[in-house]
Amino acid sequence: MILKVCVGSACHIKGSYDVIKIITKIIEEEGLEKEVELKACFCLNNCTEGVSVVIEGEESVYSFSREDAEEKFKKIIRERGL
Repeated sequence: MILKVCVGSACHIKGSYDVIKIITKIIEEEGLEKEVELKACFCLNNCTEGVSVVIEGEESVYSFSREDAEEKFKKIIRERGL
């Protein structure tokens, strides 16, 4: 699974680098380095929401924040059986 986190201007202001740090920590703690690849990207056209996150190959754009990044990421990996 390739997870892309927007680091464009609006998402940067909303904490995209903190979200990346949180997700990276979970990937390491859960031993998901082979299952999940984390990439930064630019605008996902969801600028009015939180930090935009997408799973490559899927249409949904998720809105993460510093406060809910751990919960939302864990939900995504559970739903995919990782």
